[in-house]
Amino acid sequence: MAFETFRFDVDADGIAVAVFDVPGRSMNTLTAEALRDIAAIAARIRTDNAIRGAILTSGKPSGFCAGADLGEMGDSAGGDASLSEEERLRRAFENGYGFNRVLRELETCGKPVVAAINGLALGGGLEVCLATHYRIVTDNPRIQLGLPESKIGLLPGGGGTQRLPRLIGAQKALELIQTGNPVSPQEALKLGIVNAIAAPGTELLKAKDWIRTKGDPVQPWDKRDYKVPGGAPQSPGGSGVFTMGNALLRKTTYNNFPAQKFIMSCVYEGLQVPIDAGLRIESRYFARLLMHPVAKNMIRSMFLSMQELGKGARRPRGEPPTDVKKVAVIGAGMMGAGIAYVQALAGIETILLDTTIEAAQKGKVYTQGLLGQQVERGRLAQDKADATLALIKPTTDYADVKGADLVVEAVYENREIKASVTKLAEAQLGPRAVFGSNTSTLPITGLAEASVRPENFIGIHFFSPVDRMGLVELILGKATGDHALAVAIDYVKKIRKTPIVVNDARGFYTSRCFGTYLAEGQEMLAEGIAPAIIDNVGRMTGMPRGPLELADDVALDLAYKVREQTRKDMGDRYEAGPSDALIEAMVVKYGRFGRKNGKGFYDYPADGKKRLWPGLTDLVAVRTREADPAAVEVLKKRFLYRQAVEAARCFGEGVITDPRDGDVGAILGWGFAPWTGGPISLIDTAGLATFVTECDRMAQAYGPRFAPPQILRDMAAKGETFYGNAARKAA
Repeated sequence: MAFETFRFDVDADGIAVAVFDVPGRSMNTLTAEALRDIAAIAARIRTDNAIRGAILTSGKPSGFCAGADLGEMGDSAGGDASLSEEERLRRAFENGYGFNRVLRELETCGKPVVAAINGLALGGGLEVCLATHYRIVTDNPRIQLGLPESKIGLLPGGGGTQRLPRLIGAQKALELIQTGNPVSPQEALKLGIVNAIAAPGTELLKAKDWIRTKGDPVQPWDKRDYKVPGGAPQSPGGSGVFTMGNALLRKTTYNNFPAQKFIMSCVYEGLQVPIDAGLRIESRYFARLLMHPVAKNMIRSMFLSMQELGKGARRPRGEPPTDVKKVAVIGAGMMGAGIAYVQALAGIETILLDTTIEAAQKGKVYTQGLLGQQVERGRLAQDKADATLALIKPTTDYADVKGADLVVEAVYENREIKASVTKLAEAQLGPRAVFGSNTSTLPITGLAEASVRPENFIGIHFFSPVDRMGLVELILGKATGDHALAVAIDYVKKIRKTPIVVNDARGFYTSRCFGTYLAEGQEMLAEGIAPAIIDNVGRMTGMPRGPLELADDVALDLAYKVREQTRKDMGDRYEAGPSDALIEAMVVKYGRFGRKNGKGFYDYPADGKKRLWPGLTDLVAVRTREADPAAVEVLKKRFLYRQAVEAARCFGEGVITDPRDGDVGAILGWGFAPWTGGPISLIDTAGLATFVTECDRMAQAYGPRFAPPQILRDMAAKGETFYGNAARKAA
């Protein structure tokens, strides 16, 4: 029997080896064809008397299996709108339960099956492994095992919520499933997810030995004497897991993410019934979740769009591929040092230039520290760390820039300083080299005036800390050419980050929209809303931090300087808001610059426990000290809609032209509430007409900053959506 996605052989001992190897793909995923093959393999193992046991392994060097094919799943998320809700749920259940039926057939085939996990096993890939009777993983710290579905708004739909808690207990399983965080082979062994670790290349030998010597073909939960590790949900030991778990769930998600709530229900309900009933429970919750707009938006933005952009979806067509091998980073401060680190990790020769050799060397020490941490954790060999560090050359001499394919300028946000380093660096560059400015606010077209070749000048906006932030915002000046954009995208891909492409404007896209979140918090403060309410509600929307504490992190003096520069550049066109006077008083009168000098909206004492600055009551009269649930919902909407309407303005002005850039840039760039799928998805989900009506109401109540731009009114009148327009444009 031939299989489409597996190679299948039986050795002289009667042990079958099924090698998962999807043709034409670098990574195995669970496509419809793969599930059909697994069902056929289970039937073959069951019925072929010559087979005494079987091993599942991978033929891909990249991993065992990355999980379900989310392209197929993304198409079905939300269901067919022409069908009734009941019919959509029924179809979603049948599709989801089909996966569970296949894996149940595998684990009840009557013969021992081993998973020889020789690479990463995530999502459905790990669920396949959990349905085998014994799991062996290669001893490689780079391998990851986990169920990351919750990160994109889903739950494991192939038995993950049923088998993992039955294997390691509800408490440990819930922590892994709800966070979606992967574990290493050693961690998986300690938790009990796998049974053994094997040296590279010995996985099959160990698997065959287990089948020959032990080979138990019955799962623990199918045996009469089975008990849930740690206790069932209604036992004295198990009940506390769910009591505390529900409280923690609300604290961490604020009920914004239905996936985490459904996961809790799957585990709680499923552990009280036999495994087959538990799998049906899981499939019902999975179907409901797949129909939920949160899941649809999160799959699209946090997987499909992110993947497309990461592969260069915005790269100009017709431009030949480029390989950036040498990059000069000008400015060895925190940002420049971080850029140098990610470049060196990608194998790029890096010139790290500053005004003094001490400053440049300090920037290299930053990389040394991060590499040392990787070595200590067993994620990087010392010789590789040494080779990576050697790629960075600290210098003060612009002659070292010669031969660079790209320059990334990361100096202070001052137009004159940036102009000076542009001229000094360009004097050393070849004709095809590209100059990139890592500015967060200053318009690229204006900065390019210092360049003798503005067509090769582009904005390359990194986010701090560079080593942890996955986004790079590429900004096109009026003269920026396709070659510069192609080089920049190829460079961002090489350092393993996600590029979005925006057109030039003050603040570009991310800084401009992020600033509205901070500003709205300050507007609320000026209105007399207690600062604790403001920051708590900010977090309740799904933002990573409250707007006041985030303003402290960014630095109040920087915000003040940027506003002053903007005021200077715009002249009479600049419109001051209530928060302008507040920030000016904080910085100029009180010398409160934010976390950087230990004084901002919060005080940052030596003991590390920040607290709100009591002096705020001297600046604003606090009138609202308590907020009921209805008032909280109003404030949450203000935060989300204020950012979304600014994103729509960016669309209307041509700053962003692709909804993927808008949503992915918001989530990765400033942490916009991931459960919404991003501000553009938020507008589409609300409906353009509904969103416009609500913004008009809010503009009347709170000010013209909520007024919807004309593009929204036009789209609402035509019954359009952003993603619908994008699909028609692509067609």
